[in-house]
Amino acid sequence: MTRRGTVLLAGLVIVLAALAAYHNSFTAPFVFDDAESIAHNPTIARLWPPGPMLSPPGSRGQTVGGRPVLNVTLAVDHALGGLDVRAYHATNLLIHVLAALTLFGLVRRTLRGQPRAELVAFGAALLWAVHPLQTESVTYVIQRAESLMGLCYLLTLYGLARLAEGEDAAGAGGRWGWAWLSVCACFLGMGTKEVMVSAPVIVLLYDRTFWSGTLGAAWRRHRRLYLALGASWLLLAALVLPSHQRGGSTGFGSGMPWAHYVMLQFPAVAHYLWLTLWPHPLIFDYGTGWSNRVGGVLPVLVVTGLGVAAVAAFLQPARRRSARAAGFAGLWFFAVLAPTSLIPGNRQTMAEHRMYLALAPLLVTGLAALAGLRLRRPGGAGALLAGVLLVAGAATALTVRRNAVYRSDLALWSDTVAKLPDNPYAQGDLGVALDERGDEQGAIAHYEASLALNPNPRELEKAYNDLGLALAKLGRLSEAEARFTVAVRLDPAYGDARDNLGNVLRQQGRRAEAAAQLRAAIGLRPDDANAWINFGALYAEAGHWPEAIAAYRQAEAVRPGDPTLHLQLANVLAESHQWSEAIPEYEATLRLDPRNAAARERLARVRAALRP
Repeated sequence: MTRRGTVLLAGLVIVLAALAAYHNSFTAPFVFDDAESIAHNPTIARLWPPGPMLSPPGSRGQTVGGRPVLNVTLAVDHALGGLDVRAYHATNLLIHVLAALTLFGLVRRTLRGQPRAELVAFGAALLWAVHPLQTESVTYVIQRAESLMGLCYLLTLYGLARLAEGEDAAGAGGRWGWAWLSVCACFLGMGTKEVMVSAPVIVLLYDRTFWSGTLGAAWRRHRRLYLALGASWLLLAALVLPSHQRGGSTGFGSGMPWAHYVMLQFPAVAHYLWLTLWPHPLIFDYGTGWSNRVGGVLPVLVVTGLGVAAVAAFLQPARRRSARAAGFAGLWFFAVLAPTSLIPGNRQTMAEHRMYLALAPLLVTGLAALAGLRLRRPGGAGALLAGVLLVAGAATALTVRRNAVYRSDLALWSDTVAKLPDNPYAQGDLGVALDERGDEQGAIAHYEASLALNPNPRELEKAYNDLGLALAKLGRLSEAEARFTVAVRLDPAYGDARDNLGNVLRQQGRRAEAAAQLRAAIGLRPDDANAWINFGALYAEAGHWPEAIAAYRQAEAVRPGDPTLHLQLANVLAESHQWSEAIPEYEATLRLDPRNAAARERLARVRAALRP
């Protein structure tokens, strides 16, 4: 087989392996931050005009804030299939496959001229594509932020590799079309996720290590490229500064002491390295305190030692090419993790999706080292290939098994609590999953466990709000009111809690107090349909029909295409004897939900009432 044929076959195997690994991910529902970032994100509802789509919200639980490129891809999926999860998962897998193929191309061109460069590139890309540590970035929809950024990062490096390769082959003229690819990918990556910040520096270090020989030579050879790449930092700054630091969950104003957060990163990075070799147990949400149990100085020594070794190897003279390459891989690994390891956050001190791109230099370095050992022996290349395929098969099976955990929010949070029962966030989210299935008693137990485990008063408002909802469903309105009141006191800007408090007050007949809370909720979140619905119900109960109708129409405007909202508005119109206006709303309900027997029956009654 020709070399070109071998490369095409290798690429096909990578694609098929990724499809096999993620074939059972397409029906996984939206979970966790998917709700706020996708299902309740009004800016992805339309592709035109593009203004809202390019200005995604960045409040509580909205991962899209300050990331317009990510938001655009979600808007495209929404245009193709609404909230059908299959479209989003297909796009996630497409991004992952493209990233794996880009990694394959990057490595084989980087190792040009070395024995079995294609074998190392194929093995690294294949293992990277099917490694179970990648599931959080591929199967969890909103972590497309990580995989799309990873694709852009790899394309930025790949553009430089093709540019330098073309220069070496054709002289100083080079192929500046590849430079444009590098620059465009870098700007797109900055608009996808802030971890892209290190890309211009890593491209320069990559150029020095594999193409130009020294930093000075790399700068002289490609300074226009580096100036263009550096300009992308201006875009990143413009996006990050107004994004309110992920709704206050990250940044130096998040309430997490910087020194404490950084110390937590040593066991986190050490754990990432362990999961690279032995990806078990994989945990969806590590919370904030998991690493308190991983004590001692060993993680500090391991991570610091690897960092020092990477710098020392990178500084080796040009004749020690293997050492310099390993040093670059180490610096790339730490550079990818640096933003999330040095910028404190009060929600996640560790997350497996952060290893999406950082896994690549580890796999490449490990396989390059094995190739250097095996290729000295007869049949070494065949043995290495067989080993790669065997490990890839096992990794694929583990990835398929891990994807099954995402089959429902109940399965995902049950798995998380089983592995990390002292995580208050996981306890709370398991409570939500049980609550949504009608198991309020089970939900209350997990909400109370969440409150007991979380020592930070600034993080308790959601648990109090969720506990209040479960109590309200059981008719324990005064107890629910007390929990919602605490949630509002802890966070006066918590619109959901004010909305829920207003609804409970309404159910207790305290309309004036309810109206005050609902007005506050709408003022905080005018795009919250639930607050408008509760406001409409409050007016309807008092017989204030014009105000009730106006509130329900506002809810419809915020959440178009919801059959329940059309039905509620139709009922209010019918009760106020506006039958001719109620009919289109009942008909809209039936178009969206043809099996709605209540809408069909009431439509018949209204039509009968209109007959002379």
